[in-house]
Amino acid sequence: MMRIVLPLATLILGGCTTITAPPPAPALAAAASPLASHAMIAAANPLAVDAGLDILRRGGSAVDAAVAVQAVLGLVEPQSSGVGGGAFLVHYDARTRRVTAYDGRETAPAAATPTLFTNPDGTVESRVSAVLSGRSTGVPGAIAMLAMAQKDHGRRPWPTLFAPAIRLATGGFVVPPRMGMSIASAAPQAQTPDARAYFTKPDGTRYAAGDRMRNPAYAATLRRIAADGPAGLLDGPIAAAIVAKVREGARPGALTLADMKAYRPRRTAALCRPYRIYTICTPATESGGLGLQIALGVVATTDIDRRDPADPQGWFQIAQASRLAYADRDYFVGDPAFVAVPVAGLLAPDYLAARARLIGTVAGPAPTHGDPARAPAPGVDATIEPGGTTHFVIADAAGNVVSMTTTVESIFGSGRMVGGFFLNNQLTDFSFAPLDPDGTPAANAVAGGKRPRSSMAPAIILDANGAFLAAAGSPGGSAIQAYNLKAIVGLLDWKLSPQAAAALPNLVARGDAYSGDTALFAPATVAGLAARGIVLRPDDRENSGVHILLRRAGGYEGGADPRRDGVARGY
Repeated sequence: MMRIVLPLATLILGGCTTITAPPPAPALAAAASPLASHAMIAAANPLAVDAGLDILRRGGSAVDAAVAVQAVLGLVEPQSSGVGGGAFLVHYDARTRRVTAYDGRETAPAAATPTLFTNPDGTVESRVSAVLSGRSTGVPGAIAMLAMAQKDHGRRPWPTLFAPAIRLATGGFVVPPRMGMSIASAAPQAQTPDARAYFTKPDGTRYAAGDRMRNPAYAATLRRIAADGPAGLLDGPIAAAIVAKVREGARPGALTLADMKAYRPRRTAALCRPYRIYTICTPATESGGLGLQIALGVVATTDIDRRDPADPQGWFQIAQASRLAYADRDYFVGDPAFVAVPVAGLLAPDYLAARARLIGTVAGPAPTHGDPARAPAPGVDATIEPGGTTHFVIADAAGNVVSMTTTVESIFGSGRMVGGFFLNNQLTDFSFAPLDPDGTPAANAVAGGKRPRSSMAPAIILDANGAFLAAAGSPGGSAIQAYNLKAIVGLLDWKLSPQAAAALPNLVARGDAYSGDTALFAPATVAGLAARGIVLRPDDRENSGVHILLRRAGGYEGGADPRRDGVARGY
């Protein structure tokens, strides 16, 4: 197993500034993966994991635990997700072996137009201005999505699932390292009036890692959601406060109470495709699932399964598959309720084989999108996706599994708060230049009621018999596709443990840009990549936060990315 020593990690925050993280402990990748005989959770904070395990021990299902985990993450990791954001969830039913995808992506107000982020003079608004404005916030969907999934697969009463988070918000919690780091950052969302009020102690100094915080306003919000379900957030006083908050300032949003009340999550069959002897299931719709499936389909045509993490050719194959998949995803993918996405054509074996033949032996110019069957011709995309996301995986004692990625988009979302939580800036995931000169809209152009394209791609992996084998996913903005791809290749092709797969170096290849954990790759690997035309630059984007569960004989094995505060625990 590789020994990985992690350097200082840097994160892009809101697409405009960076903060530097303290180095995690050396050689974390060499630690044994945690084991559990009955149930297991891997998530980005120990308090959230413990809350979910408490629900599981009380007879709760994986979805029940997911509600508890999300509620706690919204308190102790508010820079990444919360009740004011959106999510995608993939669920494996152990009894039926059915995999279902749930879409809780935010929606644009009905009044939104393609020029949402266009200045009066016709120029494109700056990203910082857009993120901080009321126009960046869509109708939050994570809670409504969880309620739908919990109605389908839950076993515990809905109100009980919020008890751990309410206790922590009321009684207090210790600020974890990553939250403290985000509070101290220069990100503009951490400097808003709402953020300053929340993160400032009575003595005028800011909260830091190790300090004890309380959030009674968040506890009150959770009590209302516990009592009233999604309506507690999307209707009534909290919804009215959200609408009022996004209408503040010089660039107010158009969100209305009618938009809030009209929100509906989506339930669909998961997008499941073969990968060697396995089947990999992701969300479909406007998620990052299709891009990940394209990348996996290209990689499957290679001999990467005969390589290992030190082999530069394996990383070259990952990089070139990623570039091809990004080119297709960026051009074709949007909300399928508004645009025709050629899913079948993009995943057809002959199309994937043709795309794979473009890889060659040396990296060439940035690839363009392909021409799959029944493909439309949308405008050119100009979407920018910074990170501010989290991922967790849960297996319950009955064998049911949740893989969920959830987000407020950028660090602390828009920086605006209501009821103890941050509002998302998810609408900045739409294309900022939505129309070609001839007026042709991009697939990810803004429209009223539309969901912006996402990179989130929680995955569930089935074995050759169609039974659950593994669950994996990561945050990371547009790099999610690359992070998930290397983790799945590490797990399935390189036969790494979940912990080692989660800790693999990152390599993000998109267009002509190559970046990654340059200090984590062996010098021979870096040299081999350079000989193939890939010169890595240090990665300054949001780092990975991979979490993995793997079914073993007699239980589960977990992995938590050492770049974050996460753990894998079970019983």
